[in-house]
Amino acid sequence: MDFNIKLTFSGIAILLAIIGFVPYIALILRGQVKPHVFSWVIWGITTTIIFFAQLEAEGGMGAWPIGLSGVITILIAFLAYIKRGDATITKLDWGFLLVALTSLPLWYMTNDPLWTVVILTTVDMVGFGPTFRKAYHRPFEESRVFFILIILRNVCSVAALEAYSVTTVLFPFCLAVGALVLLVILQLRRGVLSHQAS
Repeated sequence: MDFNIKLTFSGIAILLAIIGFVPYIALILRGQVKPHVFSWVIWGITTTIIFFAQLEAEGGMGAWPIGLSGVITILIAFLAYIKRGDATITKLDWGFLLVALTSLPLWYMTNDPLWTVVILTTVDMVGFGPTFRKAYHRPFEESRVFFILIILRNVCSVAALEAYSVTTVLFPFCLAVGALVLLVILQLRRGVLSHQAS
């Protein structure tokens, strides 16, 4: 694909990240969205590390949106903590966090971008656990539009990659699938709860 087309897709992915994250952060600050702090801590760590692994695997400008997302995700984890986004932390949530944190040293020992991405993508998917649980019980505390934009951002990130391999494609693909599953949970549970309330 032409360099200018890849640059365009990278720019669109960055724009979608900004369009998605800025209102999401505003909703957090207003108390309308209450992200689960454990999920966002896991996602912040893994997204940032995967950005560097993608750069090492010659992902080029297709990795830029992931790098930006890593920084913003860490900010959201911080906001979720200080705003007490989702204060209900279960034993299962602690289990998700423990699995994620104990897996992180493995990426360091591999010294291989492919295994780094495989391990951290797995950890990132584990990070969805607390948010899936919260979305099931309190589906009105998350933004569906935000996760739609995350899916689109990841599609554009893949299109912008300068080199296609498991190392460069796995993370954005899996993140898009995780966001899609979350959207389905939110939609189904909102429908059930709305029907029960009427």
